[in-house]
Amino acid sequence: MHKLVSKKPEHETIYLRVKEMILFGEVIPGQPVTIHGLADLIGTGVTPAREAIRRLTAEGALVIQTNRRIEVPAMTADRLQQIELVRMTVEPELAEAAASNCKPNDISELERLDLLVDEAIKVGDIRGYLEANYRFHFYLYGLAEAQILRGIAETLWLRIGPSLRVVCGRYGTANLVDHHRATTRALRAGDAATTREAIAQDIRQGMDFVRQTAFE
Repeated sequence: MHKLVSKKPEHETIYLRVKEMILFGEVIPGQPVTIHGLADLIGTGVTPAREAIRRLTAEGALVIQTNRRIEVPAMTADRLQQIELVRMTVEPELAEAAASNCKPNDISELERLDLLVDEAIKVGDIRGYLEANYRFHFYLYGLAEAQILRGIAETLWLRIGPSLRVVCGRYGTANLVDHHRATTRALRAGDAATTREAIAQDIRQGMDFVRQTAFE
């Protein structure tokens, strides 16, 4: 379990912890989430746990069912299509914008994160893969200095992360291939258009992977 960052207010650190649980597949689609259960799991009070659930429900990462049960929503073909449409619009735009602001030390950090992705794939570390992959993308997107678009991308990752975790859990990491190296090469060449295309290919491949396996 991650240590809570003491510099942040408690409600914010709890929110971030629960958010990571959803992003990296610690809570799977259809698994019920209760305020008291969450508070016990993280080791916090009921109030910050309730606030985290409220925020994540507003962001679409959690849903309240008719029986008032709270859970990560199951993926459907229609939801996946909508997520892909918006991701393919927003994230390549962020990548292209980031290329204009990217410094050599930023590229070195992205290469370091990509090595973590590769190592996680090699050893079959699903949680490690999901986290390193997320860190790579959002380090890059942060360079774009486009907070509205980055926020949209973050919300979409909250909605796709649990399904990718289920797929990886079923089939492992052996078939995962990313386009991160093509991204960092394009960044080193100062080629924003190729950076955009590499990220678009990465997104397309990941969404196809979910589509081909999630609805079997």
